[in-house]
Amino acid sequence: MCPLCLGARFVRVTADQDDPAFGQPVPCECVRNEDSRARHDRLLRYSRLGSLSRMTFATLLRRGRSDDAEAQRRYEQAVDVAEAYAARPEGWLVLSGVPGCGKTHLAAAIATRAIERGTPALFFGVADLLDQLRASYGEDAELPYERMLEQLRNAPLVILDDLDAFAETAWAREKFLQLVSHRFHAALPTVFTCERPLGELDARLAARLADPAMSQVLALQESTAPTYSQVGAMTRARLLEFTFERFNPGGRGLRGKVRDNLEGAYRLARQWAESPHGWLVLIGGNGSGKTHLAAAIAAYRLEHGERVCFANVPDLLDELRSTFAPGSASRFDRVFHPLLEVPLLVLDDLGAQQSSPWAQEKLYQLINHRHLARAHTIVTTNLELGSMEPRIASRLSDLDVSVVYEVTAPDYRLGGV
Repeated sequence: MCPLCLGARFVRVTADQDDPAFGQPVPCECVRNEDSRARHDRLLRYSRLGSLSRMTFATLLRRGRSDDAEAQRRYEQAVDVAEAYAARPEGWLVLSGVPGCGKTHLAAAIATRAIERGTPALFFGVADLLDQLRASYGEDAELPYERMLEQLRNAPLVILDDLDAFAETAWAREKFLQLVSHRFHAALPTVFTCERPLGELDARLAARLADPAMSQVLALQESTAPTYSQVGAMTRARLLEFTFERFNPGGRGLRGKVRDNLEGAYRLARQWAESPHGWLVLIGGNGSGKTHLAAAIAAYRLEHGERVCFANVPDLLDELRSTFAPGSASRFDRVFHPLLEVPLLVLDDLGAQQSSPWAQEKLYQLINHRHLARAHTIVTTNLELGSMEPRIASRLSDLDVSVVYEVTAPDYRLGGV
C-alpha cells in the first residue's frame, strides 16, 4: 500500500495556502508513476462497467437501430453531443428514449472514453445502486455506506442508467435525491438515462435534470403510446365484439319499466360515447349489460382516435401486487402511472376485488387522481354506492363529475334479458 495516500489514490495539498490546488484532491505519486495499462485496468474495475465495457463509440451504430428517419437523425446528433461531452465532461447530460433506442450504449461509451483518457468514471444502474446502498448497511458490506456515498458524491464523472427505477420506495427516493442534489450543487459531471419524459418523473428530480444552466437533455426516440391497453381479458379483438350495434336494448322480451330502464342505459351510453364528459358510473347486477355498454363506449372512442385502457379491477389489483414479487419483470409505477394519465379509463367490475386496506388505498389513489383531473372514466359495479369505501363512493357520486345510472335488467346469460 502506498504510504502517502494509503490506497486512496489521491492526496490533498494542505501545506501551501497560496497554491491553486490547496485543499483539492490531486493524483498521488503512485498514480502518476503507474503505467498506462495498469491504470486503464484499475479504472475499468473502479468504473463498475463490467460487460458494458464493450459498449464504446467505435461499436455503436451512429444512426441507431430504428427504421424511423427522425429517430435516426436524433440519434446521430446525440452521438455527436455525447462524443463532445466525453472529450470534456461539464455539467449534466440527460438521455431519454424508449427501451432499446441506444441510451445505455451512449452512456457506457462516455464512461469508456473517460477511462481511455485515464479519468475515473463510475457507472451504475439506478436499481443496482440502490440495492448496493441498502447492502452497505450490513456489517459484512464490501464498502461501508458512508464511504460508498462519499465515492458517489464526489467522483469526477458518474453515469446513472435507468432513472425510472429510482422511485421504488420512499427511502430510495430520498437517498437518490440526496445524491443528485449534492452533485447538482457541486456542478459535478453526471450522465443520466431514462425511459420516460422528464415531466413524468418526480418533480424535484425533474427540476434538477431540466435546469438549462446545468443540463443538456436529449430525447433520442420518443415513445408512441398504444391506442389501446388492457388489464384482464378484454383484448382489443374482444373489445371490438362489444359494439352498440350488437347490444339489444330491448333484451329478451323485456317489457314495461325494466325495458325502459335498459333502453335508457343504452341511450345514455351512446350519448356519452359521442360527447364524453366527466364520469359514467353504471350500477347493476351480473349480466345486466354494464360491461357491454362500457366496452361499446371504449370501442367507439378508440375508433375516433382516443387512447383507451380497459381494466378489470380484480385483475388490475392482482397485477399491481405482482410487481412487488421478487424477480418481477414489471415495476409498480410502470403499471400504475399509465392508468392515471390515459384519456379514457374503464374500471370494470369495481367491488369484485378483495377489499384489503392495500387494495382500497390503491383504488382510492387512482380514483382520486382522475376525479381531481376530471379525466374521462367509466366505472361498472354491482355494488350500491352506500356499501363502498366512503372516500371512493364520494367521488363516484359527485354530481359535478359523474352521471350514475342503475341498470335493473336481469341477467342476460340466464335468459332474462
